[in-house]
Amino acid sequence: MPSPLHPPHVAVVGAGAFGGWTALWLRRRGCRVTLIDAWGPGHSRSSSGGESRVIRGLYGPDRVYVDWVVRSFAVWRESEARWGTRLYQPTGVLWMFSADDAYARTSIPLLAEAGLTVDEIAVEEARRRFPQIHFQGIRSVFYEETAGWLAARRACQAVAAAFVGEGGELLQAAVRPGAVRGARMAGLEIADGSRLEADAYVFACGPWLGSLFPEVIGDAVRPTRQEIHFFGTPAGDPRFQEGTLPVWLELGEHSFYGIPASEHRGFKVADDARGAPIDPTSADRTPTPELVESARRYLALRFPALAGAPLIESRVCQYENSPDGDFLIDRHPEAGNVWLAGGGSGHGFKLGPAVGEHTAGLVLGEETPLPRFSLARLAEASAARRTQFEAAGPVPR
Repeated sequence: MPSPLHPPHVAVVGAGAFGGWTALWLRRRGCRVTLIDAWGPGHSRSSSGGESRVIRGLYGPDRVYVDWVVRSFAVWRESEARWGTRLYQPTGVLWMFSADDAYARTSIPLLAEAGLTVDEIAVEEARRRFPQIHFQGIRSVFYEETAGWLAARRACQAVAAAFVGEGGELLQAAVRPGAVRGARMAGLEIADGSRLEADAYVFACGPWLGSLFPEVIGDAVRPTRQEIHFFGTPAGDPRFQEGTLPVWLELGEHSFYGIPASEHRGFKVADDARGAPIDPTSADRTPTPELVESARRYLALRFPALAGAPLIESRVCQYENSPDGDFLIDRHPEAGNVWLAGGGSGHGFKLGPAVGEHTAGLVLGEETPLPRFSLARLAEASAARRTQFEAAGPVPR
């Protein structure tokens, strides 16, 4: 625990899911913390912005992710009570497999040990329970009771507000890493020409990590353009509303996911396949007509009553993908006082509380880096592995 007489000063760059929670945990551990973001918590260019993110425990045989989901569930619930803000919507999650379902079956024992309920449902039973879904081509179905969605932008803002309320400093500014001398980074260069010096630095910059550290990370974390579409449901029809329909995911040759109409918004549909490369700063965020039509075709196939439903809203965001879909949480190889946290790969938001807690422990020397999240393993990833990952599309972590 830091000395209250001489608390270390930590600068955290990026107020998304990873950075915001890291800053809050560091502040709660007694550090002086400055949290910096170029456009503010939950902004529209960030990977953590937008209306909603799925939270679920199904993670194949990956115990570390299951453990972090369990921890994150607990922190999300505790935080809602502490802040008086609703962030987690427990709709349940319906998993539909049109191909191999080993991903689900290998998860079930780990989830059972963790106290999370997952039930296999016969396809005929699924048709009875969810008649608004057309199950043609679906081979197996699983229902995860303790799952749902998180209010993404609202959560980022709530974390930042709690951080400030507990004595942290929030700064909206564009920064760049300073020079590294003697195995330490001396400070941050702020766009207005000033500098910010701290004892330690955490860069949790999502899709900007590679451009901030081109020689260390480069294209090992690749931002891709991801489109999300919201379709209008029939007036007064509850079949596609939260409370009647759970969050759903389909894994197969093409993988889509969606969130039922909630908070008086539309029915969310998204293709989880990795999109085209994107510059998160300068990219135009106009939806692509071809991808809108692809979402319409899927909607007509799986939710036939919504065929022809009007598009009422779209968002263009991004994933920041590692070659294997695992996170990057490691020390900078040339600067002992710099930590890097990113590579969310489309599944990191829900784990923000656990990732932030782990990262804060690393900064304070109370946690050990996990090899599977190391920078070295990214550097060692072969070009063939990266090509295989991109061609395969989503990694359902």
